[in-house]
Amino acid sequence: MAQLVECVPNFSEGRNKEVIDAISLSISSSPGCSLLDVDSGASTHRSVFTFVGSPESVVQGALNAASTAFKLIDMTRHSGEHPRSGALDVCPFVPVQNVSMDDCVRCAEAFGKKLAEMLHVPVYLYGEAARKESRRNLPSVRAGEYEALPEKLKSPDWSPDFGPALFVPSWGATVTGARKFLIAFNVNLIATKEQTHRIALDLREQGRGKDQPGLLQHLQALGWFLEEQNLAQVSTNLLDFERTALHTVYLEVCREAQELQLPVVGSQLVGLVPLRAIMAAADFFINRDGLFIVEEEHKVRLVISKLGLDSLAPFNPKERIIEYMVGGGTALWSLSL
Repeated sequence: MAQLVECVPNFSEGRNKEVIDAISLSISSSPGCSLLDVDSGASTHRSVFTFVGSPESVVQGALNAASTAFKLIDMTRHSGEHPRSGALDVCPFVPVQNVSMDDCVRCAEAFGKKLAEMLHVPVYLYGEAARKESRRNLPSVRAGEYEALPEKLKSPDWSPDFGPALFVPSWGATVTGARKFLIAFNVNLIATKEQTHRIALDLREQGRGKDQPGLLQHLQALGWFLEEQNLAQVSTNLLDFERTALHTVYLEVCREAQELQLPVVGSQLVGLVPLRAIMAAADFFINRDGLFIVEEEHKVRLVISKLGLDSLAPFNPKERIIEYMVGGGTALWSLSL
């Protein structure tokens, strides 16, 4: 069975279609790489690319994408709702089929080393690839964001893992690493940015600080406002969807929103989602509501309806569920855990 690694580079460009298309082409034209999804947002000014291939192929595909972005993205003019430190902000490698987490760590190390040599930019390792405990968590590495880099790079504590400890204004810094599958899941509210951020602080594992932890473990969250949709979102990252499930996050946002008398108007998945996460949500709603649903297709439809996943755009399972995209079915995903 072939080796498959998922690579999910996040670029700080969500408005210029020509730039987004150029990065897409650089990935899709890389031998051995299959581009599965591109998710862009104007307010976040960010695009998330998802592609798979062999370990060697995805490293080269990510390098090709970075080379294209280096010519087209200028961070000195960037602003958006999403936290970021660089033009290629973060580039994680995720085990999918017949590969280990150690294989993905090696991918991150090879990518980081070659990226620094190719573009002469600072690169940090995070997640399972982190060489320091203080760099394991992405928000910690990205603290202060792009604007803090000139001073941050002067500190020995923040010397890059690869590349020069020099500020490159047009690029910033890149963070790469290896991790388990992350689900980027946003819940929509008719509210202000401040109200959704209040909910995010209550729910995220970090909470409001050391003495005020949040309700849900393995969850990152913040609140922002989408001008193009005229609504706010509690934007979350599920770092371990088996411990904190998709439906749990949605229902807890609904509970908090109800206390604030705010309406929830659906949700949004950014990028791809594992079938197991959808099936877990389906089983929850079936048991809670006493439903009789057997077919997998019908279970998927149930979750789309219950979570309002099609509230901002059509949700096509064949294009959004990773097992359907790579054609491996449930058995494929089980190999990655």
